[in-house]
Amino acid sequence: MAPVLLWSDDTHTSAGNPPPHMRHSLPIAPQFYVTAPQPCPYLAGRMERKLFTALQGDGVEQLNNSLSQQGFRRSQNVVYRPSCSDCSSCLSARIDVSKFKPSRSQRRALKRNSHLIRRATSPWATEDQFDLFRRYLDSRHADGGMADMDVFEYAAMIEETPVRSRVVEYLDSDTQRLISVSLTDVLEDGLSMVYSFYEPELEQSSLGTFMILDHIEIARDAGFPYIYLGYWVPGSPKMAYKAKFSGLEVFQNGTWTPCDNPEALAADTQSRACAPIAEQVANIQLPTTPRTDR
Repeated sequence: MAPVLLWSDDTHTSAGNPPPHMRHSLPIAPQFYVTAPQPCPYLAGRMERKLFTALQGDGVEQLNNSLSQQGFRRSQNVVYRPSCSDCSSCLSARIDVSKFKPSRSQRRALKRNSHLIRRATSPWATEDQFDLFRRYLDSRHADGGMADMDVFEYAAMIEETPVRSRVVEYLDSDTQRLISVSLTDVLEDGLSMVYSFYEPELEQSSLGTFMILDHIEIARDAGFPYIYLGYWVPGSPKMAYKAKFSGLEVFQNGTWTPCDNPEALAADTQSRACAPIAEQVANIQLPTTPRTDR
């Protein structure tokens, strides 16, 4: 099912063909595509569709920063945003670090995992990571879209990044055993937790919550205002933990707004369709880059 080209900054000559001296150049503005509908992994009986573009060419960091601030998420060299025809439940979520205060249960999660040490490395895949990743998928997402990933696909997920990324590992301070991992992008206004996984036999330790809490501390120390959490889907049990963080904001109607009432938001988003694709693309703000005459 091939994606459909939606829009590009096409300033080419008639018939859509670039002049000869531009044939091997990348377009000035990104081209946006939409995926074919497929079953939603979060809400039963619904279909999902994504709007996406490639991260390539000059200014890729600026493009990733700009689109991340508009609800897009990175996966290798692609950024995407849900664009479903029947609902708008998938909301990009981030934590305003200045407004976050840990709850009692979150403080317990910090204490429960105080024996873990953080190790931030360049985005290189290791066998220990992959073994942990496989145990995590087999235990928690055996029927998900990533269930069949092999070691080469895992390495691509970690290493194929055109932006500034880090692998944040958490190890047992006594045994040096790898307990959890987060692939994290460093944005101009925060940290984006691209994908996280942990030892499934330690599920009661709230490792997912702990990694978010630790990233909040990293952001505070570095002076970053936000932690980008990916998508929060009201009504999906898999995503419920994200609504427990104070300072949560969601990207809705083209702006970031505080998520003060998750229950009301759930009812609203499931009954409201997204704007037409062409309208969504027209409203995307692209970074300003120097441009020379051809």
